[in-house]
Amino acid sequence: MSAPSSIVITGASSGIGRALAMNYAAPGIHMALSGRDEGRLEETATQCRAKGAAVTTASIDVRDRDRMAGWIRAIDDAAPIGLAIAGAGVTAGLGIGRLREDPAVVRNVIAINLIGAINTIDPLAERMCMRGRGTIAVIGSIGALRGLPSCPAYSASKAGLHAYAESLRPTLAAQGVTISTVAPGFVDTALNRDTVCPKPLIMSADRAAAIIRRRLERGDAVIAFPRLLAFGLHLTRLLPRRLTDLAFAAVHVDVPERTELYNE
Repeated sequence: MSAPSSIVITGASSGIGRALAMNYAAPGIHMALSGRDEGRLEETATQCRAKGAAVTTASIDVRDRDRMAGWIRAIDDAAPIGLAIAGAGVTAGLGIGRLREDPAVVRNVIAINLIGAINTIDPLAERMCMRGRGTIAVIGSIGALRGLPSCPAYSASKAGLHAYAESLRPTLAAQGVTISTVAPGFVDTALNRDTVCPKPLIMSADRAAAIIRRRLERGDAVIAFPRLLAFGLHLTRLLPRRLTDLAFAAVHVDVPERTELYNE
């Protein structure tokens, strides 16, 4: 499957979203990019334009359902969207001296990571189904495969996103639309660079973007990588829970307390 000519990416101002924008940018490609950091978003757009893509940008909070719907519909009216990547997201978690997450942070993590993705998917899914084609990708996390003691809200938000995409998949597939769940492991981005913990098989954002694009073009429903790490987390589901709980509790993790609730 060749790259679609009209692509929407949320969370394009940094991390995997930015790397995907750079990967897809080419002559003949129209890209609509969103992010909360206008300066970084414009840097992404400038680099994509240098590669020949036509780029528009918007600084929109994905929690704003009405603005997201209006933005996506306007883009689709101008150039029917072939690929939408719901990549906006935040991290949060526990650290030294913090045994519970701030309730406000918990609610915002879920609102951004889960509801924000739904606000991206919903305005577009019906239009893609009417056309009988299109691809939607949601950026989840390998951490959604097993609730991690160090980041309860993050794990919950990504697990919910995985379940939502999985639930939509059969209905959309019957209409010719693909929805893929992306579950990356540790990626070297600003989003998690300051988190202190073991990061097995960590890779660059550019490498992650290349894997995601290749497997989206292959039509994979679930894109979990690195495969070894994904297999290990799946395996924990088969082991006695008391043992896995003790093993995870023994791992030292320190997630900085976030002062910015939207840190994509």
